[in-house]
Amino acid sequence: MKALRRATAAVTAAVAVLTGCSTGGDDPPDSRRSGHTGSAAPGAGPAQRMRGITLPAWNTDDYDRREARRYLRQIADTGARWVVFTPTWYQDGRRRSAIHATEETASDHSLRRIVGLAHAAGLKVMLKPHVDLADGGDRAEIKPADREAWFAAYERFITHYAGLAEELDVEQFAVGTELAGTSADRRRWRKVIAAVRGAYRGPLTYAANYDEYTHVRFWSSLDLIGIDAYWPLADAATTDPARLAKGWKPIAAELAAFAAREDKKILFTEAGYVSQSGTAAAPYSWTISHRAGADEQSAAYQALLTAFDDEPWWAGVCWWMWDDWPDSGETERRLAYTPHGKPAEQVLRQWWREGGAAGR
Repeated sequence: MKALRRATAAVTAAVAVLTGCSTGGDDPPDSRRSGHTGSAAPGAGPAQRMRGITLPAWNTDDYDRREARRYLRQIADTGARWVVFTPTWYQDGRRRSAIHATEETASDHSLRRIVGLAHAAGLKVMLKPHVDLADGGDRAEIKPADREAWFAAYERFITHYAGLAEELDVEQFAVGTELAGTSADRRRWRKVIAAVRGAYRGPLTYAANYDEYTHVRFWSSLDLIGIDAYWPLADAATTDPARLAKGWKPIAAELAAFAAREDKKILFTEAGYVSQSGTAAAPYSWTISHRAGADEQSAAYQALLTAFDDEPWWAGVCWWMWDDWPDSGETERRLAYTPHGKPAEQVLRQWWREGGAAGR
């Protein structure tokens, strides 16, 4: 997700955003201990596809909040089997090298708590640490002047969370998210990935933005290709799932060829739509319209699942997002990315609990 969402959080210290991601499959939590270093990654078949919803935090104590248990229970009730957590560090400028925690960074204590609650709720966990710009800019624009210093700082940041993921039996880990200004640097990223593998024994991915994934040069070092799937699908507002599914066809063909070339399955590490008019024209936008569009959001959910459910190379989806935390400074709930209490939630239940578009 583009860093636009950070603009409000930078102004309001009390911001907190809730999201959830889950995947299919019912392997025991410690099944990851076998280690994944090749193309035989999670999500190998329809029953094992990730069925996910993301649950990020924007304050140090968000994952400690009393609402967390209820949110996880609601996420699991959709039929989700995975949840994604996103502890976030910041840097003060696009060219800087220092990366640091702030009062908006989820504490390690809160991560330990939320992972324990997720496992108790029957959810598997992907830990997906983020680096954002403190001024609210797009993290894809991070292009450090001193690359050696930045990668050294990034390695310290990401291996901290890799070690925590190992300690907590987290089932999957993302080594980075939407860092397009650095992701063509094969040598330095492979060094980072090797350090992560030294700290964490589970499967790894990287969450590339939809316009970045072909430029990433280290997919061979990972277990899954991760893509934040915010492709525009229409040039005007529509509630027709078939029209939107048709928009996916050329994209799906490109992804199938890419998966075959890289010999990896593709996971949508993020995908989502606000419940606003015109959302499918700019899925990455929090503010495409001031007009509610819950039926358009629902149609977009239906179209994505219809377009990819039968693809053997597709490893599943982690939806962005569930509810905002109470008193969040983000988009009001009726217009936000959450499917909770909207027709899109029923789409998830139909596919994930009832077996597909027609309850198959």
